[in-house]
Amino acid sequence: MSLDVAALRAQFPVLNRTIDGKPLVYLDNAATTQKPQAVIDAIVDFYTQCNANVHRGAHHLSDEATRRYEKARDTVAAFIGAPHREEVIWTSGTTEAINLVANGAGQLLKAGDEVIVTEMEHHANLVTWQQACKRSGASLKVCPMFESGELDRDAFDALLSDNTRLVAFPHVSNALGTVNPIKLLTAKAKEKDALVLIDGAQGIAHGGVDVDDIGCDFYAFSGHKIFAPTGVGVLWGKKSVLETWPVWQTGGEMIQDVDYDHATWGALPNRLEAGTPNIAGVIGLGAAVQWLSQQDIPALQAHEKALLEYANEQAATMEGMKIVGTAKDKIGVMSFLLNGAHPADIGFILDKQGVAIRTGDNCAQPLMKRLGIPGTARASFSIYNTHEEIDQLFAALKKAKMMLA
Repeated sequence: MSLDVAALRAQFPVLNRTIDGKPLVYLDNAATTQKPQAVIDAIVDFYTQCNANVHRGAHHLSDEATRRYEKARDTVAAFIGAPHREEVIWTSGTTEAINLVANGAGQLLKAGDEVIVTEMEHHANLVTWQQACKRSGASLKVCPMFESGELDRDAFDALLSDNTRLVAFPHVSNALGTVNPIKLLTAKAKEKDALVLIDGAQGIAHGGVDVDDIGCDFYAFSGHKIFAPTGVGVLWGKKSVLETWPVWQTGGEMIQDVDYDHATWGALPNRLEAGTPNIAGVIGLGAAVQWLSQQDIPALQAHEKALLEYANEQAATMEGMKIVGTAKDKIGVMSFLLNGAHPADIGFILDKQGVAIRTGDNCAQPLMKRLGIPGTARASFSIYNTHEEIDQLFAALKKAKMMLA
């Protein structure tokens, strides 16, 4: 498989920028990905050609906006293998998607019920369940992981019980890059008839997500992690579950019938999509998924794997550098420490050399406490990154190491 990375990069305008006179090396893709021109054009075209509210107006612009909006739902449904288009629920992102499920679960759970999460959770897939359990009286159980960042599967099996009502875990750890065996974990949970929610924020951009094959009940992700705009995301859920799930918000669009003393809800997806949606964001997400679907995804995956391998080879030769998260199955996330230097200082020095990374606890404070560290520096790679950029990263790290010695 071959990939023309230069041609790919040419489709992302921001990559032509310079920072303090130096070429931008953007290695913060786990935080958000850059946007190809096709996505930018789709958003601009919506606002300049057919800006109108959807599902409401009796006029041409509204009809056209609605067609584009619903076409995006079809595109996303096909991309993730959803059996039914109405199983795709638009949200503002992974956080809102998980909160939608947790809000409903909080009404269904009771004392004695158990919810299982893992030690590697992003706050969005931890605090939400923590609060749902507090409201309902259910118990929150936490599955441990090994120092490598791999989940302890024996411990996971031991935590599952007849009281387990829901299991939530990440497809990929945002802080460590660990790829979890989501299909296996789902099957284990289903042996106990538990619902399964997968935080797919870090998994979706790497392709190969088939929710029907996975067997989960919910899969949540954000558009901005998959080359789409910020402020839009998806909750996929099994139709049979979503049809009776407690509503998240009430208002316009989601109503079937309303009077002063009662209301009934419409059919999916409307019942879980109250109010005027982020129409431009949805259209941008549809354009991003369509664009990605047109790429050679196996070649993109191979390229990302090669980038991570090359970065690990470079790291192995740098004295004083420690990789945090060494699972055998990883995507392109390299979290690290350098000679005891504070991650924020590393990030500041790299930024002055045009290299953009993430520093801090990666919204995973309990994970950092488990590892006994305040946080990490994190370089995360995407399809448009190059081996030369990794060389620039390590040149910048050598300078940082020298300055912080």
